[in-house]
Amino acid sequence: MTDDYRALDFEHLGDVLRITIDHGDDGLNAVDGVLHEEFSRLFRELKRENRARAIVLTGRGRTFSAGGSFDWFPSLQDPAALEHLRRDAKQMIWDLLDVEIPIVAAVNGPAVGLGASLVLLCDVIYMADSASIADPHVRVGIVAGDGGTAIWPMAVGPARAKEYLLTGDAVSAAEAERLGLVNRVVPADALQEEALAFANRLAAGAPLAIRYTKQAVNKLVKDSLNVAFDTATALELVTFRSEDHREALAAIKEKRRPKFSGR
Repeated sequence: MTDDYRALDFEHLGDVLRITIDHGDDGLNAVDGVLHEEFSRLFRELKRENRARAIVLTGRGRTFSAGGSFDWFPSLQDPAALEHLRRDAKQMIWDLLDVEIPIVAAVNGPAVGLGASLVLLCDVIYMADSASIADPHVRVGIVAGDGGTAIWPMAVGPARAKEYLLTGDAVSAAEAERLGLVNRVVPADALQEEALAFANRLAAGAPLAIRYTKQAVNKLVKDSLNVAFDTATALELVTFRSEDHREALAAIKEKRRPKFSGR
């Protein structure tokens, strides 16, 4: 399954498969059409993974993933492109939850937007003390439609979730651990070792018991997604075509504050 990926690297470390996001020359691992498609294919194929007993998902460079690429967003104004994105996005999240073997996220740097949602939907989250997590969809005039509206409230409750989803503010590693958003915060230079050690602990456990327990817990997550995901995604597609979104992209390009109009 690893032969034709361009944005993801694969490494078997005993019973653990480490998958590293490595996309672009700037170390941002921003999500564009290539990375979005490869995430979609990755989780679909991981449902059939037979060699590894646990997975570590991490990033290379200074970020885990910087979220959606601003250069990619203008291409999503086309209705056909948006519909393709909607279908891929939904299948990606459902396939992630259906991967039977446990996934440990090793958050090496900022996890933003879709990157944040993928992290929070993993099974155990290790975070470097220098990292952060944020879902700033609203800052570019669009709805948090890739699972954030479901998983953030499950993790920290509706009030805290709305605080961060409505502002797009980043959560530091220390605050994320205090809120229960992640499992462990460790020194940055120890992140890979600690995440791999925990993944090896899971890999050494009884495979069927661990897989089935994960599946049972993820039914609760799926229930939350069933309530929120389609509505949030539909509203996200609406806001992709809004004047506010175009204004946000223009403001980023021109390095100024956006002036939103509610249209």
